[in-house]
Amino acid sequence: MDADVAISLIRMAGADRTLAPWQRPSDAWLVQLGLDALMADIESPSLPLLAGLARNEYGQAPELFDLVLGEMGLLPLASEDLTKARWTAARWWAAQIVAGRLDPIRGARTIWLEAAAELDYPDVLQPIVDLATAIELLSDDLPDQERVGGDVTAAARSFLAAEAHQDHGP
Repeated sequence: MDADVAISLIRMAGADRTLAPWQRPSDAWLVQLGLDALMADIESPSLPLLAGLARNEYGQAPELFDLVLGEMGLLPLASEDLTKARWTAARWWAAQIVAGRLDPIRGARTIWLEAAAELDYPDVLQPIVDLATAIELLSDDLPDQERVGGDVTAAARSFLAAEAHQDHGP
């Protein structure tokens, strides 16, 4: 993960923290985002504190995460920055699917819920969204899952090819 993706995921989690309590990112996810950011060579005084929380200290994650947002200059969370972050994350998840580092079925669901839904279902993401919704109807039959997984990988590859010619950010 590079710094742009790490910052995008942090920005998205920051926006998601304003949602209803059951929709907010978990404390464990906030700590993982801190770890990912450190691994991407992002610097912030509170970032090592967030990333270094032990499981029994996860309750401190929201407060430290808010400090990190401020220290990184990500506040206020502007809608155009969040839109750019969601496109960056969608491209990264798609690349992870194509590279075989992210399960296609899990990746399709993530792109659908974390990017496409929030971006008002752009046409370029619709094939992945269609497959993600079809996955919900799949049986546990392994050949069906493998076929759809292959279709998701092909759709992710097509999305990345189309994105090579697009610019969604300011």
